[in-house]
Amino acid sequence: MNNNIIHRVLGVMSGTSIDGLDIVLCNFIKDEKWKFEIEDAITFKYSEFWKDTLRELPYKKIKKIKEIDIIYGQFIGEKINLFLGNRTVDFISCHGHTVFHQPEKKITLQIGNGKEIVKKTNIKTINNFRSLDVSLGGQGAPLVPIGDLYLFPNYKFCVNIGGFANISIKNKSKITAYDICPANIALNKISEKIGFNYDNNGNMAKRGKLNSDLLHKLNNVKFYKINGPKSLGKEWFEQEITEILNNYKNEYDILNTLCEHIALQISLHTKKYETLVTGGGALNRYLVNRIKFHSSSKIIIPNKKIIEFKEALIFAFLGVLKTRNEINCLKSVTGASRNSSTGDIHLN
Repeated sequence: MNNNIIHRVLGVMSGTSIDGLDIVLCNFIKDEKWKFEIEDAITFKYSEFWKDTLRELPYKKIKKIKEIDIIYGQFIGEKINLFLGNRTVDFISCHGHTVFHQPEKKITLQIGNGKEIVKKTNIKTINNFRSLDVSLGGQGAPLVPIGDLYLFPNYKFCVNIGGFANISIKNKSKITAYDICPANIALNKISEKIGFNYDNNGNMAKRGKLNSDLLHKLNNVKFYKINGPKSLGKEWFEQEITEILNNYKNEYDILNTLCEHIALQISLHTKKYETLVTGGGALNRYLVNRIKFHSSSKIIIPNKKIIEFKEALIFAFLGVLKTRNEINCLKSVTGASRNSSTGDIHLN
């Protein structure tokens, strides 16, 4: 394949925060190095039906999960058509929404049926990016580091603060990565108790006071003593973190303490050099200030499109590598037995 070919791709992503469906239209070109452009992007906020459905799905029977997989694929296809209008793309690269992620049991499931997306859009679709790696003994996560390596090569550390905070660390041409700690999945859960979907700019956290007892308990969770590769899922959060948070009453103090916890954990993994911070958490001014306070690294906050759509952009890039039959999932990151070119291709 001609290295200078331009790939025009639609990246689709839904995170554990269940705030909406991210869709990004981007172009990739490989000259000496990979370059990208975000042409357009949107987040379709979830209705209460989809928020409730996605939140409750892990507790439903297999038959119901399969049914929702199809309906959710149709929903994604409809939103893609609405977003694209008359514009065309080479293919769709869709992460979908994670229902289960328990790699130690060789289980991972992302819904958003690829065949249904193709039926709705009549566009080739690539999805199911995690299961091959899990079958090879890997964590199936994080998958973003391949994009950090090729699309953001100038940063030693890339931290994404989504439902969970994760990090990619570059050492020359090699990269390691792992999940650091829960982030928006915890902050949003507490914000909802106050009556808001999220803590805008960390204003509610700023109003609270640090609870040193809660901070101590959070910082001593077993996960932090495990060496990577390692990844986190909603099941782990419910078992380990929700149980701790339920023992405390003042939501503002909990938010303040969670921000301190997240900032401390991130600072342990970012030393000197520059750290690119993206994801919804990068828009939380109070949290970012706490990270800057604790970390010896120079914290770089990019433009809003990169902050909000970097993961969707990189899933588009995973699709590009898949279509070129190139490695898009690294064993140094996931702990799998080998590198792989992962993703299922559904043709129109």
